[in-house]
Amino acid sequence: MSRYIAAIDQGTTSSRCMIFDHAGQVIAVAQKEHEQIFPKPGWVEHDPVEIWQRTQEVIAIALEKSGSKPGDIAAVGITNQRETTVVWNKLTGLPYYNAIVWQDTRTDVICNELAKDGGQDRFRAITGLPLATYFSGPKISWLLDNIPGLREDAEKGLALFGNIDSWIIWNLSGGPRGGVHSTDVTNASRTLLLNLATLEWDKAMLAVFQIPPAMLPPVFPSSGIFGYAKGTLEGVPIAGDLGDQQAALFGQTCFLPGEAKNTYGTGCFMLMNTGTSPVPSQSGLLTTLGYKIADQPAVYCLEGSIAIAGALVQWLRDNLKLIEKSGDIEYLARTVEDNGGIYFVPAFSGLFAPYWRNDARGVIVGMTRYINRGHIARAALEATAYQVREVLDAMETDSGVRLTTLKVDGGMVVNNLLMQFQADILNVPVVRPQVAETTALGAAYAAGLAVGFWANFDELRSNWGKDREWQPGMDDSSRSRLFSGWKKAVSRTLNWIE
Repeated sequence: MSRYIAAIDQGTTSSRCMIFDHAGQVIAVAQKEHEQIFPKPGWVEHDPVEIWQRTQEVIAIALEKSGSKPGDIAAVGITNQRETTVVWNKLTGLPYYNAIVWQDTRTDVICNELAKDGGQDRFRAITGLPLATYFSGPKISWLLDNIPGLREDAEKGLALFGNIDSWIIWNLSGGPRGGVHSTDVTNASRTLLLNLATLEWDKAMLAVFQIPPAMLPPVFPSSGIFGYAKGTLEGVPIAGDLGDQQAALFGQTCFLPGEAKNTYGTGCFMLMNTGTSPVPSQSGLLTTLGYKIADQPAVYCLEGSIAIAGALVQWLRDNLKLIEKSGDIEYLARTVEDNGGIYFVPAFSGLFAPYWRNDARGVIVGMTRYINRGHIARAALEATAYQVREVLDAMETDSGVRLTTLKVDGGMVVNNLLMQFQADILNVPVVRPQVAETTALGAAYAAGLAVGFWANFDELRSNWGKDREWQPGMDDSSRSRLFSGWKKAVSRTLNWIE
C-alpha cells in the first residue's frame, strides 16, 4: 500500500519536492535554487537543463529524507511557474534557447504591434487574457523569429513547446526515450493560444502568432494519469498538473464559487473560483482556468497577477545588499513606525493587474533626508499589500462578491508585519493555513484524486486547518489616506518607456 503522494513544485527561483501523507501533512521537503539570468534590461531567463537537474536532485533528497522508495509513492503531481516558455528538440532533448521567464518584457514590440489593430483586449473574448508580455504565445513567436533553424524544425515537428510543466513531465517520463509531451488546462490557459470555451488550441490565435500547431502539447485535465516516471521515481504515475497559482487555489480547497486565495511568492497572485462558466473581466483581471478534474466540467477563476512581491525583497537582498537574508526584512522594517512618507512601486517588469502597462518602471517617491533603511524596507513590504488591495477591489467589481476573509499562502506569509498591514489595508481578516506551502499541496491533491489516494473534495477539505488569523485594526481615514498616496505613486511609474 502506497503511503504518500509526492509533488514537484518548480518555481521561479527554486525547484522543490515535497512528500505528503494522507492528512496533507508534510513528511519531507527538499529545495534548491537555480540561477536567474538577466542578459539585458527587461530580459529574464532560466537554464532549462539546470532546472531539470535541480528537480532530479530534490526528488532524490526528499525520498531519502522520508525514507521512501518509489513503491511508497502513490502518485506524483507537478506544479510550475506559469508562462515561462521552453522550446526543445524532441530527438536530443536539448533546449534551443534558455527558458524565457514570465517576467521577461522583450516581447513588448510584438504585443504593441498586435494591439494597434483592436487594442490590448482584442483577444480577451477567446482567451480571457489581454495582450501582454506576460504570456507564452508572444514568447514562442519571439523564439521562432530569432533562433536560427528553429522555425524549420518546428514545421517538421522536431521542436516541442511547453511551459515548465511540460518540460518536467516530458523529462520525468523518459525525455527523448518515450517522454510524454502534455500540459493541463490551467497551463494552457496562460499562453494566449487556448480557446476558453472549447479548451483546445485556437487555430486563429496560432495564426496570429505564426506558431506551427505541431509544437504544442495535447491539453489534458489537471487531475488524471499523464504517464509514468522513469529514473528515481520509476513507475510512479504522473497524475496531476496545475500551474502554481491554480495549484494553490486547489490546495487551499477553494472548491466553491466565491472562494479566493492569495499567494505571496516571487509575484503575488489572487484567484477567485467563479464556477463552471468563465466570467469576463471589465476591471483588468484575467479570466483563466482554475482546474479540471478528470471528465468533470472545468472550473474557471478570475485572477489578479502582480509581477513583483517577494522578488522585491530578493532585489533588496541581492542588488542593494540592504539585508543579508530575506527573513531580515521584517526586523529591519520594524525599526521604524511607518514608511516615513515614501512609497515603493516595484514596476520592474511593467505593471500587471489591474493596469497591464508595459511602459511602467519602478519608482520610490516621497524621499526626504529623514528616510533610512528601515523606511525603505517597510515601504517594500507595504508595496505588496497595496498591490493586493488594487486587485481585490477589481475582483469584487467583476464578480459582485464581497470577500469576507482572505486565505493566504506562499513564502511571504511568515512575515507577520506584512500580514497585519494586509488585513489593515483590505479591512478584511487574513487567514494563514497550517500548511502554508499550498502550491505543492494542490499538485499532490490533484495527483492523489486521480489514483484514489483521496476519494473526494470532502476528504481534502477536512485536511485544511487554520494556523493564524490577522484582524484589521486601522481606522478608515488612515486606510483611505495611505491608499490614496499609493495610487498617486503608481501614476508616477507610467509612460517611462517610450
